[in-house]
Formats: sequence, C-alpha cells, structure tokens
Amino acid sequence: MANTIEQISIAFINDKSPIINIICNNLVASEIDILFRSESIESGLSQLSALEKLPQVCIIDLDFSDSKVLAQLHELKAKYPTLKLIAHSDDDSEQIVTSLLEIGIDGYLLIGTDAEELQTAIEGVCNDKKYFSTGVSKIAQKYFSNKADA
Repeated sequence: MANTIEQISIAFINDKSPIINIICNNLVASEIDILFRSESIESGLSQLSALEKLPQVCIIDLDFSDSKVLAQLHELKAKYPTLKLIAHSDDDSEQIVTSLLEIGIDGYLLIGTDAEELQTAIEGVCNDKKYFSTGVSKIAQKYFSNKADA
C-alpha cells in the first residue's frame, strides 16, 4: 500500500531559504508533517538524534559546492542510512549531482520546483523510488547506468 494514504513525516535542512519558507507553507495543508527545520546539517543531526522516530524524508537545501557541506551530508547518510534524502538546489552541474549521488541521495529537485512536484518526489522516495528534476535526470541516468555496467 502506498505511503500517500498515511501522513508522511519530513524534515528540512536549509540555510534560511525564502523558497523553502514558501514550500513549507504549501506543504502544511497537505498530508505531510514537517517535524523540524534546521539551518545546518550539524543542527539537523542534533535534532534527528532527539527524535523517537525519524522522518521518512529529509530535504536538504544548502551550498553543495562547499566541501564541508558534502562531508557533513556524507556523515548524515552514514549515521542514518535509511533516511531518504532529497537535495534541493539551483546547481545542475554534473560534478555536484554526481557527488550527491555518490553520497546516496534519493532525489534531486531544482529550485523552481512547485509544491506539487515536491509532493510527488516525497511520495516517490517514500515508496523506494528515485526522483530527479528534468534538469538533472540525464546526469542521474548516466550515473546509474555506469554503476550498473561496473
């Protein structure tokens, strides 16, 4: 049975993006429960460790070109391997997308994504699917194709 029938829990890790504020406001009316919002992965790790039950999805909107952020994201995924991660960014470079795929993200949404697409992505990753915005889907396809060939 799909997770769309029961309430989905999510968390946001972002750097006070006004875009995320709008997205959060749109999601409040849906069947999505926002457990917390934090401004850094370090803060997010602290909040995750305080929860009795992890969110199903964590949406991360940070500066992925910062190697410190990538190392912290790797730590987050290592500590919580079952936590589904969706990156949210305006960076559609192959280097960044590939770096995030190596860490194990489950989805990548480009800024400009509307609430409906975000909800579709959240529901998809909750059902063990991957979700990538059109602008990065070819990079993801190439990455997974190369992994399958290896």
